[in-house]
Amino acid sequence: MVAVAVALAIVPVNALALTSSFGPVAGNPADALVRLPIDPYAYDRASRCESRPDPGMLAFESWLDRNAGGSSWGIMRCSRLGSGYSLHAEGRALDWRLSVHRTADRREATRLMRLLLGTDKAGNRHALARRMGVQEIIWNCEAWWSGSSGTVRYSACFDSRGRPKRVDDTTAHRDHMHIGMNKRGAAKRTTFWTRGR
Repeated sequence: MVAVAVALAIVPVNALALTSSFGPVAGNPADALVRLPIDPYAYDRASRCESRPDPGMLAFESWLDRNAGGSSWGIMRCSRLGSGYSLHAEGRALDWRLSVHRTADRREATRLMRLLLGTDKAGNRHALARRMGVQEIIWNCEAWWSGSSGTVRYSACFDSRGRPKRVDDTTAHRDHMHIGMNKRGAAKRTTFWTRGR
């Protein structure tokens, strides 16, 4: 029964698994910014615990409140990851409540990932994520890292041979989507925040 439960929990991943790119998305806010040079890919690790969220993370949380289904599970959490810190520790990551166990939430997570990682009308890949300064997205045992061509398996869900492991919904990011920002995005210095809406 355990193997069946794990297999069922992994099935929705296949809808987006190992995607090399997402195509254009109608109504992509990044389309309004194509006259500006696209923001470069960037990934900034966290190195300490801060006392409050960065302004870009708060702005992103507010943007999600207005433009996405789901709800915020919070930003700040001082926690270590191996030899470093979680982006939550610096106020640069948000957990957005969506559940893989609800059909509407799965649809909304797919829509949100396609919007963030879609191509704009000028052909820029991952356009809205880059414009906003998003550097990582983790959802349902799948992850996207800034600069990667597409989504990959999230390592916490798989053993060293690539076989699915039994992990709880929070570790697997099945009960929320984790979205982290680079330092420029968190400081509201990327084009979405400086020249966008």
